[in-house]
Amino acid sequence: MITKKEQPIVIGVTGGSGSGKTSVSRAILEALPNHSILLFEQDSYYKDQSHLSFEERLDTNYDHPFAFDTDLLIEQLKMLMNFEPIEKPVYDYEAHTRSQEVIFQEPKEVIIVEGILILEDERLRELMDIKVYVDTEDDIRIIRRIERDMEDRGRSLDSIINQYLDVVKPMHQQFIEPTKKYADIIVPEGGKNQVAIDLLTTKVRSILEDK
Repeated sequence: MITKKEQPIVIGVTGGSGSGKTSVSRAILEALPNHSILLFEQDSYYKDQSHLSFEERLDTNYDHPFAFDTDLLIEQLKMLMNFEPIEKPVYDYEAHTRSQEVIFQEPKEVIIVEGILILEDERLRELMDIKVYVDTEDDIRIIRRIERDMEDRGRSLDSIINQYLDVVKPMHQQFIEPTKKYADIIVPEGGKNQVAIDLLTTKVRSILEDK
């Protein structure tokens, strides 16, 4: 059996939609070029909705904990922690359901778990060595979300704004913001906060050296 010391380091990076979670995660990757690191996105684990009509999929609340297949996420994270490869699901944002494709993922010595609700489930929190909350103002987050969803996900401006007001903002207040209390580190303004990223990566290097 693999002991905690022998397992990979697991870093959880969370925050609201458009907060800069990915920027912080990639900054950690770039700051540790001599180590094997993988980015493990919660977004890959949206539930399969192929049994629903397209109209029903559009009505899904994607910012609610029930939208995610957290059991599968935890199962596959534990496999990676035991140095077992996984077949990670792929989510199709235009079809609003899980793709038929999977991504073969080898285990690494550092795993960055990134997503809006990764600190909401206690079982997931218990697997993390470091928990990070990226705290960014609402105005900045909605602008980033508009840019991302229009460019990368083919959404219209009206649909993005309506979804934000009807679902994203209230779900952030109900489920995401409260998980800040579980964070070990709070990073204001995401990837632009170089001081916080430097402190975080220094801590990761220290843990790696101890291992």
